[in-house]
Amino acid sequence: MPGDDALVALAGGVDPSAVQEAAHAAASALVHGARSAQDAEVTRRVVRLAQEEGLEVIASLWADAPADSLAGALWRLYVLRTWVQRSPVSVARQYAEGRRHTPVLEVLAGVADPPGPEEVVAVVDDVLTGVAEGDFAVTLERAAAFCRIVAVGRAHHADEPRHAGPEDAAAALTRSAARLLRTAEQLEAVAHRWRTGELG
Repeated sequence: MPGDDALVALAGGVDPSAVQEAAHAAASALVHGARSAQDAEVTRRVVRLAQEEGLEVIASLWADAPADSLAGALWRLYVLRTWVQRSPVSVARQYAEGRRHTPVLEVLAGVADPPGPEEVVAVVDDVLTGVAEGDFAVTLERAAAFCRIVAVGRAHHADEPRHAGPEDAAAALTRSAARLLRTAEQLEAVAHRWRTGELG
C-alpha cells in the first residue's frame, strides 16, 4: 500500500486543531450528507473524489487524522482504493491466495468468484459507494475483511522461495501484510464506534 510518500505534509503555520476540525467536518459532510441525499451525482462524486481531485488533496485534510476517527477511516478507504487501482493484478493474486485460508471473511468482503483484477477493483469501488448509500459500519467491515484476506495472501506469498534473496523481499511482504492487518483492525474499530454512536 502507499506509505509515507503518499502522505502530503500540510503547509506550515496552520493551527493543527483547525486542520483537524476541517478534516472532521469534511468527512462528516461526505458520510452524513451523501447518506441523506438521493442524488446519484453525490454518490458518484464521493466515489471518484480521489481520482478526480487527486489523493494529495484528500491527504491534506485526512492523512493526519486519528485512525479511530471518521476522517481517518475515510483516508484509509481512499488509500485502499488507490492502491488496488494501481496494482490490481498483484492484489487479485494475493486475494485469491488469502481467500483459500479465510472462507468466512471472503463472504463478508464480497469479491466475485473468481477474483481477478477487475473484480477486486470493483469490490473496492463498491465498498466506497457504501460510504454514500449503504450502512457505513458494514462498509468499513467489508473493507477490513478485504484487507485481512489480502494480508493473509501476502504473508503466504512471502513464504515462496522466489522471494528469498539479498533484497529480502519476503521480509518486506511480511511487514506489508502486518500493516494491512493493522489497517483492518483500525477500520473495524471505527465500525464499532459508528454503531455505538461515538462518531458524530
